[in-house]
Parts: sequence; structure tokens; C-alpha cells
Amino acid sequence: MSDSLSDCLSDTDPDATRTASAAAPSAVLAPGASHVAELPLRWGDSDALNHLNNTLYFRLMEEARVQILYAAGLRVPGGDGPILAHASCDFLRSLTYPATVRVTHVVTRVGRSSMELELLLEKVGDDSGPYARGRNVLVWMDNAANRSAPWPAEMLAALARVMRP
Repeated sequence: MSDSLSDCLSDTDPDATRTASAAAPSAVLAPGASHVAELPLRWGDSDALNHLNNTLYFRLMEEARVQILYAAGLRVPGGDGPILAHASCDFLRSLTYPATVRVTHVVTRVGRSSMELELLLEKVGDDSGPYARGRNVLVWMDNAANRSAPWPAEMLAALARVMRP
């Protein structure tokens, strides 16, 4: 494991991280892998009409994404790491307080240095359909060179353990 990757992976002893990575079976991150996070809305997230402010949809996506990265052992700030290169959202219906939002990330493509994810925001307990759909592109960056770099195999394997087929 590179020093810059070990700097931003888990805050455990670097030698223990290397040993655990070497001993663990290699998982493969592939399209279709997904992760679900359930996040409560806060009353203050709503506007005067009790609609969730548009910017908060992106904050829900961000919180769920950070949960994935932290579960995979990534800690920021660190050395090299992922950046959010693209974020979009189609607002389908208004979310209102009180509610818990289920944010589902699904991997649609894993490239050399980028990864595309589709997102679905649903209201827990409401099976009538999604409230928003989104798309994210994450790019692994060599921060010292300020350019993209290949996803480290260790990071892809860690994400594969968090995001299940």
C-alpha cells in the first residue's frame, strides 16, 4: 500500500492495515454494487412551505457518500483521495419534514481513475416511488501533482466490501 494511501486509509496502525489488506480476500468493485443509508430530515432543513430546500438533497447525497468512504476506511484529509467531479439531481417530488430519507448509491461504471454512481432518494415508509434521482462521478486524485490517478486496488477492494452486489 502506498504511503499516501495508507495516510488516508483508516487511522489504525499502518503496519496492521498492510497486514490486514494482504490477508483479506480481494473483493472486486463492479457495476451494480450498492450502498444504502437512511438519514433523518431536520426541521430546519425545510423552507416556509415545509419543502426540503434543494441544496439539502445534495447534502443528503454527500452524507451518504461520506458514510461509504468512511466505512471503506478512507479518512480525510489525507494524501491522495477521491474528489467529487460531478453531481446532478433531478427533483421528482418534494420531501417534507418529518421524514427519513433512504439514499441508495449504485455503481454504474468503474474506470481507471473515475467511478460513476447513480443515486436514488426515497422516503422511508413511502413505496410510491423516488423523490429524487442523482448522478455522481468520483475521481481519484494525486493531490501533489493535482491530476487524476488510477484508483488504488486496495481502495477499490475496500469499497467492494462496503458496497454489496
